Amino acid sequence: MQPFVGREHEIEHLRVLHSKAIPGLVVVKGRRRIGKSRLIAEFAAMNPQNRLWSFAGLAPAEGMTAQTQRDHFAKQLATHLNIPPLTFTDWSDAFAHLSLHVQPGDIVLLDEISWMGAKDPSFIPKLKAWWDQQTLPIMLVFCGSVSNWIEENILNSTAFYGRVNLTMTLEPLSIPESASLLRDVGFQGSAYDHYKLLSILGGVPWYLEQINSSMTADAHIKRLCFEKDGLLVLEFDRIFHDLFDGKGETYKRILGALKDGMKTLADIRKAIDFAHSGTLSQLIEHLIIAGFVTKQPLWSFKTGKPTKQSLYRISDPYMRFYLKLIEPHRAQIDSNAYQDVAISTLPGFDAHMGLQLEYLLLQNRQLLLKALGIAPTDVVYDGAYRQTTTTKRAGCQIDYLVQTTSNNLLVCEFKFKRRELGSDIIDSMKDKLKALQVPRGFAAMPVLFHIGGVSATVATSRYFYRIVDIIDLLER
Repeated sequence: MQPFVGREHEIEHLRVLHSKAIPGLVVVKGRRRIGKSRLIAEFAAMNPQNRLWSFAGLAPAEGMTAQTQRDHFAKQLATHLNIPPLTFTDWSDAFAHLSLHVQPGDIVLLDEISWMGAKDPSFIPKLKAWWDQQTLPIMLVFCGSVSNWIEENILNSTAFYGRVNLTMTLEPLSIPESASLLRDVGFQGSAYDHYKLLSILGGVPWYLEQINSSMTADAHIKRLCFEKDGLLVLEFDRIFHDLFDGKGETYKRILGALKDGMKTLADIRKAIDFAHSGTLSQLIEHLIIAGFVTKQPLWSFKTGKPTKQSLYRISDPYMRFYLKLIEPHRAQIDSNAYQDVAISTLPGFDAHMGLQLEYLLLQNRQLLLKALGIAPTDVVYDGAYRQTTTTKRAGCQIDYLVQTTSNNLLVCEFKFKRRELGSDIIDSMKDKLKALQVPRGFAAMPVLFHIGGVSATVATSRYFYRIVDIIDLLER
């Protein structure tokens, strides 16, 4: 198996629950490829005496029925038991047969549970009835990429209300964890190349595991993203087919509206010409739960409270990269037009990579706060920030802004350049701070996050409150 990195807190939570020797129900949510079932497998392997019974639902497909899912469950159970194939025509019979074989301490994993039960309305009631009768100290784990289904049918359902002992939402690996995984799979590129990969792959373990020691970062990007049938060329459609059961067109349009940057709900509605109704908010909420979109409330510096308006942005680096650089060239990619073309020659590639880094860094806000020397308890609000243009003020957009309890506004700029940054970065930041409306008694403090170094002029100017070399963030 590939190296396993991170997830220490999740492993500890599982260990504590398992040590109680009671029937324990666990729900693990998270984006596709984020490592939900891998986490449970790694935890189970820590104590070989506790067997792992792993069952996975079949992905949605034409002609799929409830019996198809039961047959697949039966086949997996027979494999575990090393016996001839079984047949169950009812989920109650399937779970009862499983009960004949589980022992104290065993772990039962129902992976992609939404697929397993989507075609049978009796699945949840029969699963609940089986679990309510369980007296053995076993751990039952529900995993799924369709987080919205889990919210509706497990976490917010009366069937399992009060019965879930532990809920975990797996986030992408942090920058240092991702860099560690890249090193473990053999990647030997520079810090810049590490960030180039991470800015596309994010902290998604399965994507990072596709990297090896025999190719450069650019060669990997080309193989995965710009060759016919490349893994990340096909991945986008697979995600939407599997997660939204072929009904993902509107979700794609929402993401398409966000590919160029943050937007309000009204902006999104206008961009995709969506009718005025509450449905759009619900669809966006589904994308938030799925881990692809983030809702960033705007806030008042004076009151420290959110305003009525919020900004939405794509939170997943791969999603944005696909929509901005893969999808527009999909026809050429499918005809192998880029076989002999360097990816650096793609129009706007370097500029897009700067924005990709922004998305990556915003996924790692705890690291940013630590680099700034700010405790999370001292933060009033933080996030990407946009000041709209009015008749009385100019507009501005800030990569990352932190308001502290002591009335400091840390205005952060992200720069992904291989060359040294000269004094023009100071002029640019002065223009941005001049536009920002700062309340009386507040201090606006410019911060620079960079990778390519800064000139002596910038380093000695004492203009920036902090100059952070993001190479340091790669180390755990």
